[in-house]
Amino acid sequence: MLNEQTPFEGMTSGPLQDRIREIIYLIRRLMQAGELYTKELNKKYQVSAPQVSCLLALYENGPLSLSQIARTIMVKSSTVTGIVDRLEQKGLVRRLRNAPDRRMITIELTEAGNRLAQHAPPPVQRKIVDGLKRLPKNEVEKIVDGLNMLTHMLDVQDLEVE
Repeated sequence: MLNEQTPFEGMTSGPLQDRIREIIYLIRRLMQAGELYTKELNKKYQVSAPQVSCLLALYENGPLSLSQIARTIMVKSSTVTGIVDRLEQKGLVRRLRNAPDRRMITIELTEAGNRLAQHAPPPVQRKIVDGLKRLPKNEVEKIVDGLNMLTHMLDVQDLEVE
């Protein structure tokens, strides 16, 4: 049986516990921001956040290969294939085969994709990137160190199950 305690049960009150609660609250706020952005995109534009990231990459860089899109939006190439498939079904992108090597495929925006890219709100990540660029390097290093610690906590392989 799984441990059914809430994350804060058994914690006494104090400055450390208050800071831990604040960390959890802030992580939830980050997750909610991503969820709200996704809901807004689905409701207003009928696309997902990764699909908008792909459209914006093409809008900002021109036609790209699948691997170039993957690097630009920081996802796996196999993920991009699905994203592009759905965008193509919606008439927002098209695949072009280069004449000399028919295996080489380039993705480009259609007119509808271009219009959507011009009007879509910037991804949540872009807001974070813009904010981080305004911070001093030592502040960015502190954030990186803290996030690394948190992500390593999630990498635990042997979770206890009773």
